[in-house]
Amino acid sequence: MNISVIGAARSGIAVARLLVSHGANVFVSDSSSREKLRAQIPDLESIGVEFEVGSHSNRVLDADLVVLSPGVPSTAEIVQSIKGRGIRIVSELEAASWYCPSPIVAITGTNGKTTTTTLAGRLLEDAKKSPVVAGNIGKAFSSAIPEMTPESIAVLEVSSFQLDDIESFHPKVSVILNITPDHLDRYEHSLEKYIASKCRIFENQTADDFLIYSYDDEETRECARRMASLHVHAVPFSATERFEEGAFIEDGHLVTSLAGKRTEIVPVDEISIKGVHNLYNSMAAVLAAQIMGVTPGSARATLRNFKGVEHRLEFVREVDGVKYVNDSKATNVDSVWYALQSFKEPIVLLLGGRDKGNDYTRLYDLVEQHVKAIVAIGESAGTVEREFGKVRNVVIARSMPEAVTSAASLAASGDVVLLSPACASFDWFENYEHRGRVFKQLVNELGNVRNAT
Repeated sequence: MNISVIGAARSGIAVARLLVSHGANVFVSDSSSREKLRAQIPDLESIGVEFEVGSHSNRVLDADLVVLSPGVPSTAEIVQSIKGRGIRIVSELEAASWYCPSPIVAITGTNGKTTTTTLAGRLLEDAKKSPVVAGNIGKAFSSAIPEMTPESIAVLEVSSFQLDDIESFHPKVSVILNITPDHLDRYEHSLEKYIASKCRIFENQTADDFLIYSYDDEETRECARRMASLHVHAVPFSATERFEEGAFIEDGHLVTSLAGKRTEIVPVDEISIKGVHNLYNSMAAVLAAQIMGVTPGSARATLRNFKGVEHRLEFVREVDGVKYVNDSKATNVDSVWYALQSFKEPIVLLLGGRDKGNDYTRLYDLVEQHVKAIVAIGESAGTVEREFGKVRNVVIARSMPEAVTSAASLAASGDVVLLSPACASFDWFENYEHRGRVFKQLVNELGNVRNAT
């Protein structure tokens, strides 16, 4: 079979390697320059596939199947050409699933995916269940396939982009944490299309499978209700309601009820990751883990010791009484909304980047309550200034070093400097991880300079 892979980033290279190992004739195409892809070229050469960079030629169209990397929008000219020829398109997630021997736990949602996926993996690992954590979280699903067996469990963070082009992707357990406006620039600014993409995570599930969803999130609850005709075993979680089956809070405890058995897992105040958003993440992860065979005692121990994930409300350092926190993973308004509620101290907020169609009105009250100053960064700095300049001091920074220096000058002992951008990172950085690493490096350098004087 002739297969074209569009996109030579992490998932594109991984799926090309996987497909070649199963006998496919693969051609890889990426419109980015050779200079920009200099780190990927050796990997492509090592696979032994033909490839092109800098543009997409008609060679792409000489294919029985096209595998689309998640970073390539459906509106791209090459994608429209492929569709115009009637060539079958699938996502890397779909292609990798064809070769996965393990049951799959797939986790999506606008916010909390990375924390919940990492926590679910940790819950399974601590219980000796042989999880393999992959997907939109660092290791491409395709690159994880060779290490999987029927005895392991694939734990996948799944984005809407990866779900856009699935066909038969079939998790044993699917999780939808929440759905709020995000990436609307990729969905014709239609929230309904974005919601439909997220809800595809369970379209191939049956009565033998499980859908875990947030009852407190209106869009997620409605999504689960609409798809009830599929007879998926739906299991809700809530911080305010109680269920015959699901996860909820009762007398200060996280409680689960599954298969008629009610269990107090852990007191809420003993869960190591704090905040209401992490309470939701913990409920979802525990439900998934219990369904996959983790005991309450093992889950309890993990929840008490799990330390969270990098780039998500990650404490970096305290300098001159100012705490610096890296929340670079906050690429939408809803993430920032949760972040601003996580601190009692006054906040100097680094906000901005590549705007995806943000509506900042949700943040107005919280900014007035918790934020003493804003450092506007990236392409959307002007927008941030217009949105918040009337109620707070807004300083525009032209680089991340300037942003950290400005934030340090605006903060006083007892304050928090919080990088929580509400925007994508692709204006100044390769990805949110790169943005977070640069921020942390600059904070650590700032600390070294001050401690040396």
